[in-house]
Amino acid sequence: MPNNLYDDLPVRPTAAEQISALLVQPGLRIERIVSTGQASPPGFWYDQPRHEWVAVLSGEARLRFADEHAARTLRAGDFVHIPAHCKHRVEWTHPEMPTIWLAIHYG
Repeated sequence: MPNNLYDDLPVRPTAAEQISALLVQPGLRIERIVSTGQASPPGFWYDQPRHEWVAVLSGEARLRFADEHAARTLRAGDFVHIPAHCKHRVEWTHPEMPTIWLAIHYG
Protein backbone atom coordinates (compact mmCIF):
# COMPACT_ATOMS: atom_id res chain seq x y z
CA MET A 1 0.00 0.00 0.00
CA PRO A 2 1.47 3.39 -0.92
CA ASN A 3 2.02 6.01 1.79
CA ASN A 4 1.71 8.80 -0.77
CA LEU A 5 -0.93 8.90 -3.51
CA TYR A 6 1.80 9.50 -6.08
CA ASP A 7 4.20 6.72 -4.92
CA ASP A 8 4.77 3.47 -6.83
CA LEU A 9 3.25 4.60 -10.11
CA PRO A 10 3.80 2.38 -13.15
CA VAL A 11 6.45 3.73 -15.52
CA ARG A 12 4.73 2.26 -18.60
CA PRO A 13 1.28 0.94 -19.46
CA THR A 14 0.21 -2.19 -17.58
CA ALA A 15 -2.22 -4.95 -18.52
CA ALA A 16 -4.55 -4.15 -15.62
CA GLU A 17 -5.37 -1.16 -13.47
CA GLN A 18 -3.45 -0.89 -10.21
CA ILE A 19 -5.94 -0.77 -7.30
CA SER A 20 -4.70 -0.08 -3.76
CA ALA A 21 -7.01 -0.10 -0.75
CA LEU A 22 -6.02 2.89 1.40
CA LEU A 23 -8.64 2.49 4.12
CA VAL A 24 -11.23 -0.20 4.70
CA GLN A 25 -13.80 0.13 7.49
CA PRO A 26 -17.36 -1.17 7.83
CA GLY A 27 -19.40 0.72 5.24
CA LEU A 28 -16.35 2.54 3.80
CA ARG A 29 -13.57 1.74 1.33
CA ILE A 30 -11.08 4.30 0.01
CA GLU A 31 -8.97 3.28 -2.98
CA ARG A 32 -6.28 4.68 -5.20
CA ILE A 33 -6.75 3.44 -8.76
CA VAL A 34 -4.06 3.92 -11.40
CA SER A 35 -5.16 3.48 -15.01
CA THR A 36 -2.70 3.38 -17.90
CA GLY A 37 -4.98 3.22 -20.92
CA GLN A 38 -7.55 0.75 -19.54
CA ALA A 39 -11.27 1.00 -20.25
CA SER A 40 -14.33 -1.10 -19.42
CA PRO A 41 -14.84 -4.04 -21.78
CA PRO A 42 -17.35 -3.43 -24.61
CA GLY A 43 -20.91 -3.77 -23.32
CA PHE A 44 -19.84 -3.91 -19.65
CA TRP A 45 -21.50 -1.58 -17.12
CA TYR A 46 -20.61 -1.24 -13.45
CA ASP A 47 -23.70 -1.66 -11.25
CA GLN A 48 -22.30 -1.29 -7.75
CA PRO A 49 -24.28 -1.88 -4.55
CA ARG A 50 -22.60 1.08 -2.78
CA HIS A 51 -22.33 4.78 -3.53
CA GLU A 52 -19.04 6.00 -4.96
CA TRP A 53 -17.38 9.39 -4.98
CA VAL A 54 -14.44 9.49 -7.37
CA ALA A 55 -11.90 12.19 -8.22
CA VAL A 56 -9.22 12.29 -10.90
CA LEU A 57 -5.99 13.46 -9.28
CA SER A 58 -3.91 13.36 -12.46
CA GLY A 59 -4.30 12.22 -16.04
CA GLU A 60 -7.53 12.13 -17.97
CA ALA A 61 -10.48 9.77 -18.45
CA ARG A 62 -13.92 9.53 -19.99
CA LEU A 63 -16.70 8.18 -17.78
CA ARG A 64 -20.03 7.17 -19.30
CA PHE A 65 -23.38 6.78 -17.54
CA ALA A 66 -26.05 4.52 -19.05
CA ASP A 67 -28.69 7.27 -18.82
CA GLU A 68 -26.54 9.90 -20.59
CA HIS A 69 -25.97 10.11 -24.35
CA ALA A 70 -22.27 11.11 -24.14
CA ALA A 71 -19.28 10.34 -21.95
CA ARG A 72 -18.01 12.90 -19.45
CA THR A 73 -14.37 13.91 -19.76
CA LEU A 74 -12.65 14.08 -16.38
CA ARG A 75 -9.33 15.84 -15.88
CA ALA A 76 -7.17 16.47 -12.82
CA GLY A 77 -9.34 18.01 -10.11
CA ASP A 78 -12.67 16.79 -11.51
CA PHE A 79 -14.89 14.61 -9.32
CA VAL A 80 -18.25 12.91 -9.57
CA HIS A 81 -20.71 11.20 -7.22
CA ILE A 82 -22.08 7.88 -8.49
CA PRO A 83 -25.17 6.68 -6.60
CA ALA A 84 -25.51 2.98 -5.83
CA HIS A 85 -26.76 0.98 -8.84
CA CYS A 86 -26.14 3.85 -11.26
CA LYS A 87 -24.84 2.03 -14.32
CA HIS A 88 -21.57 3.49 -15.57
CA ARG A 89 -18.40 2.54 -17.41
CA VAL A 90 -14.93 3.85 -18.09
CA GLU A 91 -14.85 4.66 -21.81
CA TRP A 92 -11.17 5.66 -21.95
CA THR A 93 -8.14 6.54 -19.86
CA HIS A 94 -5.06 8.35 -21.12
CA PRO A 95 -2.63 5.79 -22.60
CA GLU A 96 0.51 7.94 -22.29
CA MET A 97 0.28 9.09 -18.67
CA PRO A 98 -1.14 7.46 -15.54
CA THR A 99 -4.66 8.47 -14.60
CA ILE A 100 -4.80 8.47 -10.81
CA TRP A 101 -8.25 8.15 -9.28
CA LEU A 102 -9.25 8.53 -5.63
CA ALA A 103 -12.39 6.45 -5.10
CA ILE A 104 -14.52 6.42 -1.96
CA HIS A 105 -17.11 3.64 -1.76
CA TYR A 106 -19.65 4.00 1.04
CA GLY A 107 -23.14 3.14 2.21
